[in-house]
Amino acid sequence: MSGGGGRDAVLRRVRAALADVPAAEASDDVAVAREYRRAGSLAPAAVAALFAERCADYRAQVTRVPDAAALPAAIAAALRARGARRVVVAAGLPETWRGAEGVEWLQDDGEVTFDQLDAVDGVLTDCAVAIAETGTIVLDGGGSQGRRALSLIPDYHLCVVTADRIVELVPEAIARLHEAAREGRPMTMIAGPSATSDIELDRVEGVHGPRTLDVLVVG
Repeated sequence: MSGGGGRDAVLRRVRAALADVPAAEASDDVAVAREYRRAGSLAPAAVAALFAERCADYRAQVTRVPDAAALPAAIAAALRARGARRVVVAAGLPETWRGAEGVEWLQDDGEVTFDQLDAVDGVLTDCAVAIAETGTIVLDGGGSQGRRALSLIPDYHLCVVTADRIVELVPEAIARLHEAAREGRPMTMIAGPSATSDIELDRVEGVHGPRTLDVLVVG
């Protein structure tokens, strides 16, 4: 099948397949149905608990932190447990988060090379939004997350998720990301450590992102 004859044959098959579609549905003016849930119904505490549960299902190490005052100690404990002594951060990350003793902080100004990122022990970021229903963390390149390479090259990612950034449903997350999308910022959706599997379903972690993901859920 080639040339115009092939094209005509394909179009005939498409028309035949659409022959029984009601005219109202075939119109270009038909409105997109939005009957799915667009707002959650759970209480904030339940949303945070659901996110922690679903995130852990993806093999992330999830730790609940009671409040912001306890966060610096929780960060220090997580880094100590992983033996992370050289950690990269974006310029906008709060200074109060960088109090762990014995840690050398490499602040990214956009000029840290990929080789330097590959040599650090890990990266510390927060997130733009987290989705409880799917256990997904979304980074949008904001000032405390930095460029995408920061969360993809280091082998260990420690991510802080505050309760006010957790939503129940995907449509709620998409609405929060509108401004970042409008500005053309890259978005990274994270569901556990980077992993893939071969044809025999042998799981391999750390192929195209961090091998280890620790998540601190605050509040």
